[in-house]
Amino acid sequence: MDCPNAAFSTTITSAIVPKKSTNIRLFTVKCSSNWNFSSNGAAGLVERPWKVADARLVLEDGSIWKAKSFGARGTQVGEVVFNTSLTGYQEIITDPSYAGQFVLMTNPHIGNTGVNFGDEESMQCFLAGLVIRSLSISTSNWRCTETLGDYLAERNIMGIYDVDTRAITRRLREDGSLIGVLSTENSKSDKELLEISRTWDIVGVDLISGVSCKSPYEWVDRTGSDWEFNDNGRNIETFNVVAYDFGIKHNILRRLASYGCKITVVPSTWPASETLKMKPDGVLFSNGPGDPSAVPYAVEAVKELIGKVPVFGICMGHQLLGQALGGKTFKMKFGHHGGNHPVRNLRSGCVEISAQNHNYAVDPESLPEGVEVTHVNLNDGSCAGLASSKMKLMSLQYHPEASPGPHDSDPVFGEFIQLMKQEKVKA
Repeated sequence: MDCPNAAFSTTITSAIVPKKSTNIRLFTVKCSSNWNFSSNGAAGLVERPWKVADARLVLEDGSIWKAKSFGARGTQVGEVVFNTSLTGYQEIITDPSYAGQFVLMTNPHIGNTGVNFGDEESMQCFLAGLVIRSLSISTSNWRCTETLGDYLAERNIMGIYDVDTRAITRRLREDGSLIGVLSTENSKSDKELLEISRTWDIVGVDLISGVSCKSPYEWVDRTGSDWEFNDNGRNIETFNVVAYDFGIKHNILRRLASYGCKITVVPSTWPASETLKMKPDGVLFSNGPGDPSAVPYAVEAVKELIGKVPVFGICMGHQLLGQALGGKTFKMKFGHHGGNHPVRNLRSGCVEISAQNHNYAVDPESLPEGVEVTHVNLNDGSCAGLASSKMKLMSLQYHPEASPGPHDSDPVFGEFIQLMKQEKVKA
């Protein structure tokens, strides 16, 4: 065999000498093969019948991770964060709060239930890419309409698998969130990709404007009866709520509607004066991506509405409330991302298992008097909720609709209803 990249043949000649015999029998075996495995599909060569590494994840710390691609192809840059949820990957990849980030799933097996329209949290995917250990080769769910790979490819989202997600997660926990570049392009050298990762930054970037709606619209869809889990103590009374879209999730809107709210969703740049003209019973400041300090226009809108109407902030909305009250926010080491974060409700003493997705937190020491810290994250002691009866506000640093995640925090929507009801009685 002269060349390993050519069709080969070989001849084996052997002799058999039976015991107690002088006769020798010779035979020849000829072996040949036309198989010639190639990963590049060059002319005259046969493709390997298995997927080979065709992608690289280059982190700003200089580490290079070879992987296999699925979904879209090309080169993309983003901040790498890890999510510890065991289920709900479709809700995660359609959460606008992940804009500008690569989501690394710590659960190793992803894709086994496929995707479907009903589990989307927004009309498109905003994350920069998906990093997983094992991509399921089949789907087995009655609601599945297509595979995860096809879904990401249609939405131009890159994904990689067969990469050591445990090792990357340990690195992120030790060093903090890292900027990475994901590429399937052989024309780009490792050095070029590393340079991209070290010159790109997510801090101080307005990511909200890219995920918010462009004009107001009405939301009427409630949680479907098949999925309703908490219909006790509902109010028949209708409350008019204006929801600021900083990257709002569909199931937050569905939960509000299920609690008796008529909702008007407005863009992130919607003036507070226009909101007050609509005479809402309450205002919701939604979840969203990125640095709250990068969107001063949103902070100003929140500041103008505080004290004039009951307000409820969720995640990004919570951080914007903190800044509007005169407090400070800071970037966390690696953030909170997952459906299994314990939070203590300081008012009730109960512990809630919560769904979280944020990289920034409010510094409680910077808040003025009269603002109460109502919830604390038990993993690191960070502020997870605020309230002020005088200023008619409440907020949570996590996603109470729990999509995905447990439903421990769902009653907080009822608390918002009570806040609006008390104000109605005063009026």
